[in-house]
Amino acid sequence: MITVNNLSLRYGKRVLFEDVNLLFTTGNCYGIIGANGAGKSTFLKILQGDIDPTTGTVAFSKGMRVASLKQNHFEFDETPVMQTVLMGHKILWDIMQEKEVLYAKADFTEADGHRAGELESTFSEMNGWNAESSAAELLSHLGIAEEHHYKLVKELDGNQKVRVLLAQALFGNPDILFLDEPTNDLDVQTINWLENFLADYQGIILVVSHDRHFLDAVCTNIVDIDFNKMTIYSGNYSFWYQSSQLVARQKADANKKAEDRIKELQEFIRRFSANASKSRQATSRKKALDKINLEDIQPSSRKYPGIIFNQMLRETGNEILEVRNLSKTVNGELLFSHLNFTVNRGDKIALLGKNGLAVTALLNILAGEDTDFKGSFQWGVTTSRASIPNDNSAYFNNKELNLIDWLRQYSPEEKDETFIRSFLGRMLFSGEEVLKQSHVLSGGEKMRCMFSRMMLMRANVLLLDEPTNHLDLESITALNNGLKDFKGNVFLKSRDHELVETIVNRVIEIAPKGMLDKEMDFDTFINSETVAEQQVELYNKK
Repeated sequence: MITVNNLSLRYGKRVLFEDVNLLFTTGNCYGIIGANGAGKSTFLKILQGDIDPTTGTVAFSKGMRVASLKQNHFEFDETPVMQTVLMGHKILWDIMQEKEVLYAKADFTEADGHRAGELESTFSEMNGWNAESSAAELLSHLGIAEEHHYKLVKELDGNQKVRVLLAQALFGNPDILFLDEPTNDLDVQTINWLENFLADYQGIILVVSHDRHFLDAVCTNIVDIDFNKMTIYSGNYSFWYQSSQLVARQKADANKKAEDRIKELQEFIRRFSANASKSRQATSRKKALDKINLEDIQPSSRKYPGIIFNQMLRETGNEILEVRNLSKTVNGELLFSHLNFTVNRGDKIALLGKNGLAVTALLNILAGEDTDFKGSFQWGVTTSRASIPNDNSAYFNNKELNLIDWLRQYSPEEKDETFIRSFLGRMLFSGEEVLKQSHVLSGGEKMRCMFSRMMLMRANVLLLDEPTNHLDLESITALNNGLKDFKGNVFLKSRDHELVETIVNRVIEIAPKGMLDKEMDFDTFINSETVAEQQVELYNKK
C-alpha cells in the first residue's frame, strides 16, 4: 500500500493542496483528476520522489517495486530498444549487468564464481531467462514491430518512443505503477490492449489521463483534486462526473427535501451499478459502490464551458456532400485514391486511417484549405461549414488582435462587443481575459477560442480534426455534450474513444488504395470480425 500523511505543496502564496491524507491499496486503479494546474502530474512526481512536498510524508509497504512512465522521451536515445525495456526492472537489469561484467573478467576467481552462482540463482527465481521474450511480447502488443527491437531508441519516431517507454513501465509486473497520460499517441487497438492489461493488473495503479473511456475502463477509484484537497471516490470517471453533477443540481434546488435527494442518489447508484456489469471489473466496482456513503459525494467547484452548436443560421437540406474519385498525393506518397461517397442529412461520420496525415488531408480538402488534389466534391447548397484544423497556428499570427477583435473577424453579422464577449464567455474567457493578445495564448486557450469561433459561425456542418487536443476533461465533456445535441452533420477525426463512440453513426476508413464505409457506431466497427477482415484486404490492395 501507499500511505500519504499530511501532505502539502505550496509555491509561495499559491497552495496546490493542503493536509492531504490518503491510502492507496493493492488491486485498485486510481484515476487522478482535477482542473488544469490543480497538481495532478505534480502529485505523481511527489509520490515518485522527484519533487519534495512542503510538508508531509509518503510511505510504501516494504519490498514493493515501483515503476513509472518516463516523460523524458530522449533519456534512452543511445540505448537499444530491448535494453530500454529491460531496464524497467532495475533489480533484474542490475543482475544482468553484474553477470556480464563477471563473466568478462580475464582473472575469474573462486569468489567471482560464488558471486556468479548467487546471481544466477536470483536471476532464475526472477524468471530472467524469459525476460527478453516477455519484453518482446510487450513491445509487439504496443505496436513496435520486431524489426525495431534492437535499434537504438533515437532511430524511432516520437510515437514509437512513447510506446517503448510504456513497455518499460509495464515490464516485469511492478507492484506499483505510475502512469501520466499513457494513451497519448496510441491508436484505438493499442489502447484497448492496454485497458485489458491494466484491468487484469494486480498491483496499485495511479493514472493521470484525459481519455474518459480509458479512465472508465481501468479505474476502480477516482482521486479528485479540488478545493486544495484530495478526495478518493469509489467508481470510475463517469460515475464521479454524473454523481457530482447530480449533487450540484440538488444543492442548487434549495427546496428539495433531504430524503428526496437521498432517494435520487440511491436510484442513480443502482442504475450505474447495473450498467457496470459489462466491465471486466464489475464485481469489485459493485462492491465499492455498495460501500458509498451518500454524504461523501460532493459537487465539484470546476466550471464547464458551454459548447452549443444548435443555433444554426439554417438547417441543411437532404443533399449534404458528394465525393467523386478524390485522390491526394504528398511528396510522391499516395495518401488516398478514388474516394467515392455520399453524405446524408444527419450523418455524423468518424474518419479513420492508419496514416493520420491522410485523414487530415481529406478534412483540409473538404474544408477548402487544400486545393491540390484530383477528383471532385460538391457541397449541398444549404450547407455551411466550420472547422477545427489539426494545426490552428495560422489563425493566431496577428500580434495586434486581442480576443474580442480576433473573434469579431468571424462574426457573419453582429459585431457588437457585448455579443462577441458572450461567445468568449461560454468558453470561460471573462473580465480582463478577453483583452489578452491572441498570439500569446496557450494551446488550450487557443482551442477554446476556436470553439468560440465555431459557435459564432453557426454552421450546420462541422469538420473536426483532433478537437480534444490541449483540452482539459471539463472542456472535453462539454464538447461531447455539445456534439451529441447538434442536429447538423459532423466529420470527426479523434483518438478520444468516448467522443467518437457517443457521436458517430457512420465510419469511413481511408487507405492509399481504397476505403471502407460502414453505417454503424464506432464500437461495433472496431469489434466486428467482418470489418477486421475487410481492413486487411483494404491495406493489402496493390
